[in-house]
Amino acid sequence: MTTERGSAVSVEWVSHAFGALEVLADVSISAPAGAFVSIVGPSGCGKSTILRMLAGLLVADAGETTIGGLSTASRPGLVAFMPQKDLLLPWRKALGNATLGAEIAGESKESARERARALLDTFGLTGFEDTWPSQLSGGMRQRLALLRTFLHPANVLLLDEPFGALDAITRRQMQQWLQSVWMADRRTVLLVTHDVDEALILSDTLYVMSPRPGRITSRIDIARERPRVASAVTEPDMVAMKAQVIDALDAAG
Repeated sequence: MTTERGSAVSVEWVSHAFGALEVLADVSISAPAGAFVSIVGPSGCGKSTILRMLAGLLVADAGETTIGGLSTASRPGLVAFMPQKDLLLPWRKALGNATLGAEIAGESKESARERARALLDTFGLTGFEDTWPSQLSGGMRQRLALLRTFLHPANVLLLDEPFGALDAITRRQMQQWLQSVWMADRRTVLLVTHDVDEALILSDTLYVMSPRPGRITSRIDIARERPRVASAVTEPDMVAMKAQVIDALDAAG
């Protein structure tokens, strides 16, 4: 499998091992500019490792990872990266946490705070800008972490299981909210998730990975109008795509 020329995100024939433990084997993934792409697969198959490579935090043993045609090897800062944990700083109030990535990227505190305040309502955080992270609910912490990610000036957002710690009802609400925010923003998103329904609702393209060492076993393009409501996964075409994903996961296992 090869990636698309000119992709905003490109992973080309990447392999990697941690010591004797082979994690990835010949993985190729692409995301065109403005697309929402998801990766699903079992725990330990290397999904988060791919994001770390694209974020410039890890160099592949073989193959190449690029953002906008630029190699990410030992080059952090090309993307906005939200890891599995929200990693909010307990000594910064909500507004200060929201602007952290933008400030690190070189934007002035005043400018970053002005942009953050303009988005508080969109992210459901109006009235909480002076609140400490410990006083926020799990869903609000995730929205704050996502606001921090969206405020980063990068054109590519990497999201690693952003809703994995939330209960099912809150998770569905957050999926719908993220879809609406992304539709207004239209930057390129690469999402790692274990939730097949989540991937189907949010994605333009979905990649399925095998158990370790992770390989791409299937690619599914989801040509469906947006916005997509949560109940869309019960409709015949989506049920068929879900079965295709589950079959690919079962076959790989």
